[in-house]
Amino acid sequence: MFPNSIQKNYFYKMNWLSNIFKKENKTETDPMKKFLIVGLGNIGAEYVNTRHNIGFKVVDHLARKESVEFQTAKLGQMAEYKLKGRTLFLLKPNTYMNLSGKAVKHWMDKENIPASNVLIITDDLNLPFGSIRIRTKGSDGGHNGLKSIQQILNTSEYPRFRFGISDEFKKGKQVDYVLGEWNDEEKAKLTERLDISAAIIQSFALAGLEITMTSFNGK
Repeated sequence: MFPNSIQKNYFYKMNWLSNIFKKENKTETDPMKKFLIVGLGNIGAEYVNTRHNIGFKVVDHLARKESVEFQTAKLGQMAEYKLKGRTLFLLKPNTYMNLSGKAVKHWMDKENIPASNVLIITDDLNLPFGSIRIRTKGSDGGHNGLKSIQQILNTSEYPRFRFGISDEFKKGKQVDYVLGEWNDEEKAKLTERLDISAAIIQSFALAGLEITMTSFNGK
């Protein structure tokens, strides 16, 4: 048997270490340090380079820059990486656009991520190509992905990042245009726009929505 003084010292140290691990675990699971970044798009090789899939393209670009890979997960493809104490979950729903809300809700619930820490990335016909508009809330604007998210979350108050694809199409050709591939002029400018988009996501996680809006809207 150890003397009482040694036993007390031993148990004190064990309790101290136990408390440290509890604090670390609490930090790791703190929902305010988790961020769900959702790129909207349609699955399938035929959609990869279409304007409507800019959400997928943005999160793909960030994943490549950070050297992380997407893995098959429930209701989509998921990549995860750490950024200065934050955890970013990059999600590409595999539900097709009009059921995107199902995937968003699942991962918000699974990871206990509040709506304020969710960023939805989508295309916008009403903005010139490459223009950026970040908002705290808003209507779905006729976008099927946003419509699904709003319906399933039962709110329009969640951050969204709209990437302009312009509306340079002839009457009656909107679907062909949206599901069409980028032209040569757009392709030449796309990498620079994707770099800015990646910076927006990181700013959202590190600096918050308001500062990100001030820094990047209209850029």
